[in-house]
Amino acid sequence: MNEFNEYFKSAFTVDNVILGFDEGDMKVLLIKRGEEPYKGKWALPGYFVYPNEDLDAAAKRVLDELTGLRNVYLEQVKTFGTVNRHPFGRVITVAYFSLIKISDYAIQASSIAQKAKWHSVARVKDLAFDHNEILDACFNRLKWLIRSRPVGFELLPPKFTLTELQHLYEAILETELDKRNFRKKILSMNLLIDLDETQEGVAHRPARLYQFDKEKYEEFLAEGFSFELKESKKKEKPSFKKASPSFP
Repeated sequence: MNEFNEYFKSAFTVDNVILGFDEGDMKVLLIKRGEEPYKGKWALPGYFVYPNEDLDAAAKRVLDELTGLRNVYLEQVKTFGTVNRHPFGRVITVAYFSLIKISDYAIQASSIAQKAKWHSVARVKDLAFDHNEILDACFNRLKWLIRSRPVGFELLPPKFTLTELQHLYEAILETELDKRNFRKKILSMNLLIDLDETQEGVAHRPARLYQFDKEKYEEFLAEGFSFELKESKKKEKPSFKKASPSFP
């Protein structure tokens, strides 16, 4: 067995990219680290996996311990294993991501997290470790998902306008969408239920309210889904980008 000793000197961590949509902006949950390395720097909520622990269980435990978030669906995205990514030794991390409605959860920092706070994705800069790269990979994953299936509706209130829905897609895709084309496309898919209601208490002309049709959503998942939209001018890319991994 001695010949295999070198293979058992690596550690594993999990890092969680928790994304939400608030006030027309995509946000990511970050913690301020309370221990070395990178003490005092903002980072993704992540930590070591116990030797007797499954990866998925570790991701949920770490998210709970550092931010207080529970019962969050986490999807595994990518593994990062650059040799020198951790200054203490060889550490391989598995990245998870999730979309949540920010207003539905209360954040409570604990353990090694001095603070836990939502940050605008476009304004995220120098994170600890290789967390900029991890954030970039997960955000690109979200862009791929939103073009292949109708995700993101869980980020909106139960009743929403077409303008609010368009702003969500624009925030994720980081581009402005043609208003007429977007509305024609989304309405033709029959994913929305027209509630025959309009906004109340707004200064502008009240807009019609819609609701997400979950039954149609399940049909689309079973049959396949393509959501290509006509884009107008590009928005400036956010500063956190370092790489642009592609997804099939």
